[in-house]
Amino acid sequence: MGHGKLKKFEENKTFSCLLQPESVEVLAGTSGFGLTDHPIKGHWNDVMFKKPAPIVLELGCGRGEYTIDLAHRNPEFNYIGVDIKGARLWRGAKDATEESMGNVAFLRTRIEFAEAFFAPGEISEIWLTFSDPQIKSENNRLTSPLFLERYGRFLKPGGIIHLKTDSIFLHEYTKAVCKENGLSVIACTEDLYGSDRSSLYDSALASVCGIKAVDSLFEVRTYYERMFLEQGLKITYMAFVPGHGPYSYPEWDPDYWKKIEGNRRTFGHGSVQ
Repeated sequence: MGHGKLKKFEENKTFSCLLQPESVEVLAGTSGFGLTDHPIKGHWNDVMFKKPAPIVLELGCGRGEYTIDLAHRNPEFNYIGVDIKGARLWRGAKDATEESMGNVAFLRTRIEFAEAFFAPGEISEIWLTFSDPQIKSENNRLTSPLFLERYGRFLKPGGIIHLKTDSIFLHEYTKAVCKENGLSVIACTEDLYGSDRSSLYDSALASVCGIKAVDSLFEVRTYYERMFLEQGLKITYMAFVPGHGPYSYPEWDPDYWKKIEGNRRTFGHGSVQ
């Protein structure tokens, strides 16, 4: 391990906005999926943010730049970025600390463990930004029925999931999941930056999330998103309400969409965030 990473890991311990539980803390239980609830569960606003506000979760937040930017734009919300890579989270946690941002927190854990940290109805919205499409493993896709079941354990009724991705494979898969399960899709575009912003103003997205949320879609970009755009790649976007479950798996042709995806993904998703 490089000296730079070690230094980041040590500095991570000093950030009060960064929660880093050991995996054994949540894997010691026998309830549910074998998870033990963390003490923060149901208490993020009291313990971490010190103020009541709707909580927005970004899963797979990487360096945290999307979480940070959204929090700057929307001080009336509290934001939590989740990722398993401590060296990536260091950047977001350091920025939030240096800027004294009281509405930002980060959680270092596996996304599969999220329900151990969030109580029923505690989360208002979920952002999935440039998630690994997991082409070979359906259950590992963050919009699979398996993950939608997990989100349902802490997303409030009517809560929204946002999917912003450069992967047409993941975008089309998610559309198929929504169609199969009759989920309410409130915004959908295969080319976000080729779209007229006003068309999203007129959609249900603006009425549910507000105009500022639509503006954020166009104006908040991660480092790698900007690189994708410079290469001429299209960015897709969906917003949907997952419902109550249980969810069914769609009949969908992954091989076809794998061919469509082709070699357009220049960066491995080990480094995308």
